[in-house]
Amino acid sequence: MPFVNKGFHGRPRQPSTGLVPPGQYVVDDFPVLTAGRTPKLSLDLWDFTITDESGARLARWTWDQFQALPSEDITADIHCVTKWTKLGTRWSGVSVDKLLSGIDTEANFVMALAELDYTTNLPIADVRGNQAWVAFEFDGKELAPEHGGPARLLVPHLYFWKSAKWVRGLRLLNNDQPGFWESLGYNNYGDPWREQRYQGD
Repeated sequence: MPFVNKGFHGRPRQPSTGLVPPGQYVVDDFPVLTAGRTPKLSLDLWDFTITDESGARLARWTWDQFQALPSEDITADIHCVTKWTKLGTRWSGVSVDKLLSGIDTEANFVMALAELDYTTNLPIADVRGNQAWVAFEFDGKELAPEHGGPARLLVPHLYFWKSAKWVRGLRLLNNDQPGFWESLGYNNYGDPWREQRYQGD
């Protein structure tokens, strides 16, 4: 099995509408790009946790508890580091602001923790202020496993690898640490408008 599926090798291009970051092209479909296999997850065993830097648990929700939290509808453009952009995507999910409410922390960063030991790092300022969600619906339907279901992080203002599929928690960090792709040479921040695809961009 190849490490990265065939979607990473490029797709037919459509002209940019001028609404997308430099170097991107618009797609109508939703490309599936995955490093490794798609996990099969049981909702009975699923949970979402927030931990501190030592790994101590600060909050935890089962799937049913998570579904009972106030959710929001989000419409956002998404931008993949492989240069496709999908405009006006529709999601539903719980804001990270809601998940962090009531947690007293001076952390400057978070590490998103997902299935298959996937991680990605973000400044905490980029997941607060109504900028990030844990999404469980796409286009009015349950989020499909190939797109990160049952739940994925959604941080649409950064390249889409920062929106970790199959997310299971956030670790609050005092100091930044590289995640999976960041440790393999992807840009530590990933701003599509500045074309921060790789280290040095």
